[in-house]
This record gives sequence, C-alpha cells and structure tokens, in this order.
Amino acid sequence: MDYWQNIQELVERVSQGESPTTEEGLKILHSNGAEYTAYMAGAHHLKELAYGDTAQLCSIINAKSGRCMENCSFCAQSAHHQSSPPVYPLKSREEIIEGARIAQEEGSHCYGIVTSGTQPTFGDEFDTVLSSITEIRDRFDVEPSASLGLLTEELAEALAGAGCVTYHHNLETARSFFPEICNTHDYEEDVKTVKVAKAAGMKVCCGGIFGLGESQAQRVELAATLRELDVDSIPLNFLNPIAGTPLENHKSISAMDCARAITMFRYFLPKKPISICGGRETNLRELQSWIFMAGASGTMIGNYLTTTGRNREIDLQMFKDIEVTTRGC
Repeated sequence: MDYWQNIQELVERVSQGESPTTEEGLKILHSNGAEYTAYMAGAHHLKELAYGDTAQLCSIINAKSGRCMENCSFCAQSAHHQSSPPVYPLKSREEIIEGARIAQEEGSHCYGIVTSGTQPTFGDEFDTVLSSITEIRDRFDVEPSASLGLLTEELAEALAGAGCVTYHHNLETARSFFPEICNTHDYEEDVKTVKVAKAAGMKVCCGGIFGLGESQAQRVELAATLRELDVDSIPLNFLNPIAGTPLENHKSISAMDCARAITMFRYFLPKKPISICGGRETNLRELQSWIFMAGASGTMIGNYLTTTGRNREIDLQMFKDIEVTTRGC
C-alpha cells in the first residue's frame, strides 16, 4: 500500500506547480483497482482546488462541412476517405448566430464556429465568420470561438479584432505519432498556429483524440507538449470509428483507459480547464459520470461535427445526480 503516500506526495508537488515525470504519467495510465482509485481521488482534488464542484459546458456548430484536403485518418470530412459526411458550404451568418442563441439558452459558456479545410483565406467566407463573431459578442454572453484550421498572423489578428475569445486547434496526438495519422501537413504547423493565436491575444483551446493506436507513452507525450505550450484549455476526445475512414474498424481504448487518460492529464495540467468532448458516449458508456471524478472540469453538450451527442436532458440529470453545478455564461 506504499502507493498511498507516493500519490499524496505527487498531488502536493503538482499543486505547487511541479510537473509530473513521464514515468509518473505512465504509472497513472497503467494503474488499476484501488491504486487507480487513489490517483483518481488526487485528480479530483486538483480539479476541485481549481474549479470547485462546477463544470463548464461548451457547444459547437459544424459551419462548413466536408471536402477537407487533409488526410487525418480518423476524420469523416477528409476528401481522401470513402466516408459520407454531410457536405455544404459555409452556413449563413443568420444560421451561425442562431446557433449561438441556442448555445446560450442551453447553458454553454463557449460556442465554437467550426469549418472544414486546411486554412481560411481572406474573402467572403472569412468575412462572414468575422461578422458573426462580432455580432455574437454584441448580442450574447456566450463566448465565441473559432476552429478554422491553420492560421497566419494576419488571420489571427483579424479574428482577435472581431472579438473571437478562443481559438480551437487540436494537436490531435503526440508529435512522435502524428505522421501515422496525417501526412498532408506537418505537426509543427499546428504548433505554430497555437503560438500565433496566443500571440494575437486569443485564448487557445488545444487537445487531442485518444484511441488512434498511439502508445501510453505517446499519451503522456501529448500532455507534456500541451503543458509546455501553456494552452488555455484542453478538449479530450476518444475515437468514434467512422465507416469509410482508415480507422473504421479500429478499437484500442476501453472505458477505463479513457478515465485513466483524463486523470493523467489533470496531473500534468492541474489548473487548466479540461473538457471531455467527442466519443464520450460510445467509449465511456456507463462511466460518463466518472469524468469529473477523474479530473475533468467540463464537457461538450449537443452534437459534434458529424456524429450526434447525448440527449441534453440526460446530461443535465447526470450533473444533478453527481452534484455538479454547471457553469455557463
């Protein structure tokens, strides 16, 4: 039972700003039974120190869908795959703004405008995104965010100037595993976008997806990279295999692996918002209520990009059952 003292010491060091080592991260990911329960209790303690018993809710709109020229192996929207995603151009400003109204009504603190594609360009579509962000800032309390792909300094400054609070751009996985998942752009381009968005004055929401075939060590590597980049919030996703993608038959993560990954991330990023997003319904199943005990401080509600989420009323009942107060706008 020596792990009790070791975990208590780890929690104390982490709460004082010290980063866990790779070996300590791996111990969390390999723990089980009572030992994992102790790690989970430590993660819950760290989450409560930063956020109490509250949970932030966020939602997104799939504002432009399909025909993406990137070949990310998990993504239904890639033009390289045989999947059948919805395909449509950028939605109108009215549709985007109506989505923001609904997001605020449902209690979300952040509303993400998400478009498919590698990188936005200046023009009518980008102008629509900018004007939508400005109107959302003027009319609602919900914070507008955008996820449009890679950014230049000029694009980032335009978004920040329009009132975009947060830029969302996932690294997806560890640097060492990324070439196995996508080879149409380089990992360092994603890292540069994170830095460019922060330099423009936006907060950066940046995380990844688990269950792609990465190793446990590569999950720790991603956590360490996000800590080094000092991202402002972390969305964690779990693979929901989509027919027609290279990973359509891939299943490499269990519900407990999901929980352990959340816990490990809380130790590496003790004071950052960690939100559980895509794939929680299909991968965590009956353990969805564990996410907050495991260290998460928020979750996405509503639908995702090309898959549906859980009924909002069921989520709200879950929050009530586990005595978690949702913190929206």
